[in-house]
Amino acid sequence: MSPAAAQGYPTGPVRVIVPFPPGGGVDAMGRFLSQKLYDSLGKTFPIENRSGANGNIGTELAAKAPKDGYTLLFTGAGLVTNPSLYTKVPYDPVRDFEPISLVALAPNVLVVHPSLPAKSVKELIALAKARPRQVLFAGSGSGSTPHLAGELFNTLAKVEMVHVPYRGSGPAVMGLLSGEASLSFLPATNAVQLVKSGRLRALAVTSLTRLPALPELPTVSESGLKGYESSQWYGLLAPAGTPADVLNLLNAHIAKIMQVADTKQRLSGEGIVAIGSSREQFGTYIKSEIAKWAKVIKQSGAKVD
Repeated sequence: MSPAAAQGYPTGPVRVIVPFPPGGGVDAMGRFLSQKLYDSLGKTFPIENRSGANGNIGTELAAKAPKDGYTLLFTGAGLVTNPSLYTKVPYDPVRDFEPISLVALAPNVLVVHPSLPAKSVKELIALAKARPRQVLFAGSGSGSTPHLAGELFNTLAKVEMVHVPYRGSGPAVMGLLSGEASLSFLPATNAVQLVKSGRLRALAVTSLTRLPALPELPTVSESGLKGYESSQWYGLLAPAGTPADVLNLLNAHIAKIMQVADTKQRLSGEGIVAIGSSREQFGTYIKSEIAKWAKVIKQSGAKVD
């Protein structure tokens, strides 16, 4: 596609591959953005769910798609963690994709079962040190964001809490509520109502800034583990070689969408922080996240295959 042709982009539907099943966080955020892009550009951005292998199947499909701007990838943290979790992945997250925008962040909330005698991060660390390998934390599967959030906590706090993998966020919540596990790093979208209802106790949020939905809750970083940060993220990418004019146009529209007050308010109520970064910022973020989680995964010994 030439720069001149890019000025009329898009002239028809733009396929957006989501490499996860319908109903999850990445899918929901992808559909939200799809509707907003339709409102902004006047063409449809239909979501195509191509799930499997923790996102690897759909991601490979997007990497090999035509470089014309009519196939995009909307994905999350698996893009940067899978290369370390799997012996081999069929794509390179940096070489095979053009970053368009880091759309939003969804922090986790460190929550504990009410029976756990820890009411702060410092108390939890002390408890975990006193009971090595006895404190169990629930996660939504090996290599999931909640799992790796716990492993990062272990690394920085120098404790040995043990991960209990469940098949998804729903079962992990049930395991936590039943007392099978003592704590979890739940997505804020799952945690907020459980905390407000008193069924779980929140100790901290995993982002570097406080969460508007739970403004009184400190961050893990300010609670003693300086620099701790772990969030699910949502971003839009295109196959490497897609014309820069197309990428810049999409980036500009997403930046405007994410700055609208209604968008920010709606997402904030669900525990999601609207971003809408520059292309360069997203590219830098991807590289830094790959390096960060590679170290955590190596230290923890986490593997999927």
